[in-house]
Amino acid sequence: MRANRKLWAVATVCVAVVAGVTGCSKGDDKPADPFTGLTADAIADKAVETTKAATALRMSGTGKSDGEELTIDFSVDDKGNCKGTMQAPKGGKAEVVGAGGASYMKGDDAFWRSSGGEDGASADESGAMVTMLKGRWLKIPDEAGADDPSAFCDLKTVVKDMDEEAPRKGMTRGADADVDGKSAATLTTKGEKGGTITLYVAKDAAKPYILRFVETGGEEPGTTTLSDFDKPVTTTAPPADEIVDMEQLMKGAS
Repeated sequence: MRANRKLWAVATVCVAVVAGVTGCSKGDDKPADPFTGLTADAIADKAVETTKAATALRMSGTGKSDGEELTIDFSVDDKGNCKGTMQAPKGGKAEVVGAGGASYMKGDDAFWRSSGGEDGASADESGAMVTMLKGRWLKIPDEAGADDPSAFCDLKTVVKDMDEEAPRKGMTRGADADVDGKSAATLTTKGEKGGTITLYVAKDAAKPYILRFVETGGEEPGTTTLSDFDKPVTTTAPPADEIVDMEQLMKGAS
């Protein structure tokens, strides 16, 4: 009976305690909404600016490029370090590493064969590339274009694209959602090329990062999840004897 009286006393105290104090029961009180008073557009703007300021992030997801499926999983920081994998639109997988101011890519046979040479390259030419790069890392020139996989190793390029692509106008806030265990505000709008774009923004007053970017319908549907914000990326350049310098190959070809 003594134990029962003690439990009853504790329960009585819990009822009397000011709402918000934890430890006695789960309670029915919901956390304060950090976006109270903000329009959906203002939340989106705040989320984009916060995410752009991250010193590192991980980006993973699937989408379409020229009608072909593309899968990526990259971690990148503002020191020029990155590491991750990608699956090419036409088949094959590759690893990408950025270290010491340079970017390197190592693909399997299917990856090099699908991306070997210019359009119209013969089977022999593609086969030669597969043979040359088998088990080796291709060093990518610094002046490679923004569409090159090495661009994923440049945090400035990543956030610049995000700034240009993430909508900030005409947003509508829907029901909150869970993104990998984090509570997120859901913001939706129509995309410029058709379809629907949805941003999932962390309900965090200090760091309202974009947790997920989803586009359904339209010309380029896909889902990108962002995580590991401000977490440094540790990488090591491949061994020198496993590297093929793309810039030197290009000079030789010319």
